[in-house]
Amino acid sequence: MRHIVRPDRLHRCIRRAAALLALGLPLGGCTVGPKYVRPSTEVPPAYKEQASPGFTTAQPAAAQAKGKWWEIYADPELDSLEDQVTVSNQSLKAAQAQFEQARAAVQVARAEYYPTVSGSGAATRTRQSQNKALFSATSPVNYNDFQLPIDASWEPDVWGRVQRTVEAARSEAQASAADLAGVDLSLHAELALDYFELRGLDTQKQLLDSTVVAYQKALDLTESRYKGGIASAVDVAQAQTQLETTRAQDEDTDVQRTAFEHAIAVLIGKPPAEFSRMPTPLTAPPPPIPASVPSELLERRPDIAAAERRVQEANAGIGIARSAYYPQFLLTGEGGFESSRLGTLLQGPAGFWALAGSAAELIFDGGERRGMTEEARAAYDESVDNYRQTTLSAFEDVEDNLSALRVLQDEAKTQAAAVAAAQHSLDLSISRYKGGVTSYLEVTTAQSAALSDEVTAVSILTRRMAASVLLVKAVGGGWNVSQIPSM
Repeated sequence: MRHIVRPDRLHRCIRRAAALLALGLPLGGCTVGPKYVRPSTEVPPAYKEQASPGFTTAQPAAAQAKGKWWEIYADPELDSLEDQVTVSNQSLKAAQAQFEQARAAVQVARAEYYPTVSGSGAATRTRQSQNKALFSATSPVNYNDFQLPIDASWEPDVWGRVQRTVEAARSEAQASAADLAGVDLSLHAELALDYFELRGLDTQKQLLDSTVVAYQKALDLTESRYKGGIASAVDVAQAQTQLETTRAQDEDTDVQRTAFEHAIAVLIGKPPAEFSRMPTPLTAPPPPIPASVPSELLERRPDIAAAERRVQEANAGIGIARSAYYPQFLLTGEGGFESSRLGTLLQGPAGFWALAGSAAELIFDGGERRGMTEEARAAYDESVDNYRQTTLSAFEDVEDNLSALRVLQDEAKTQAAAVAAAQHSLDLSISRYKGGVTSYLEVTTAQSAALSDEVTAVSILTRRMAASVLLVKAVGGGWNVSQIPSM
């Protein structure tokens, strides 16, 4: 039924209804579903490796830089490349776009707190049949109808369904923010790994280049001795074989180096053809990396933070599923102007309004709501298990790299002694060969051992640098959960 009202009264009614709706917005009734509690997980009091005899605690001066953790390596070229990752890496930009989508989804969910209002306009020209039932001779055969209605509807969040939906969307957006931080950390760590691998190959290349020169001199010496009748053709062949084998190994290093150079180019957002760097041998060992304490790891790892946020999202999903058991309330309102003449459309008698409320309860659904609730609970259990597994894997990562750094440090000392011993053995073999005491086979054997030990020493240094980067990544870099936006 429509009531004709004056425009001023209509405006007062609309304002009063809007005020009542605004007062009702924060008055959410009973929010159903379990209250979120962060899942418990077993946290050791200290890392196992910290109790090892060879473990050394990093000094405060060696603490990681907040944010730009790669600055602990004091390498300007690495700093420059890492900064380019932040600006130009396409995978990082894609992760940023995913976060923006998740943040926009929170705004979409919050829109359900508020009523929806729509306006429209219509104009019709109608001709009635004079032979229709109940046609009156006083009724016009032809008439116009102009309408300018405004419709509003609102579903009060009595049971907290909207609140839980917003909570779920907010948790997912926060998880997406943590995912973004995780991608950022992984990409910067990957660049540092490729960079140090590249420098390790530069060191190996430098070693092989000098070895090729030394082997060429040895071949020249052997050929001179052969021409003088002191050495045999076998000695020459062995020296030639040793030289060519090492030269091939030297050339193969270029293949590996090129691949890492290309990988770095892609990470900084450039085509491989547009990037190259001069060889820079790796010489210094990695700086001490503070591992903090295990309890801090829960606050510093982006993947743990993302997993925890998704537990809260799943918890909110239970509340959303349970809200389906309760009745739904809907308030609707309609108001506007209607007239047969356009000139009188906005006059007082042309106004109309209508208010209505309804409630609906699903009586029988064949177990659908129960199934949805059980599904939501199972999803929550899965998210808790994933959170705990992520935490365990994080502890494993830290322990692995702490162990690697400790063992590789000891191995580097042992290998340095092996290099010195192999070089001494080579010097003795060359002296014995020149003195005619032994054949060139002994020299080539000593050469192979010396080169192998030196290459191994370079490999150990490269692995130490990689383990330090992986430890920084394992403890979360300079990130902290406080950087997650509150939404």
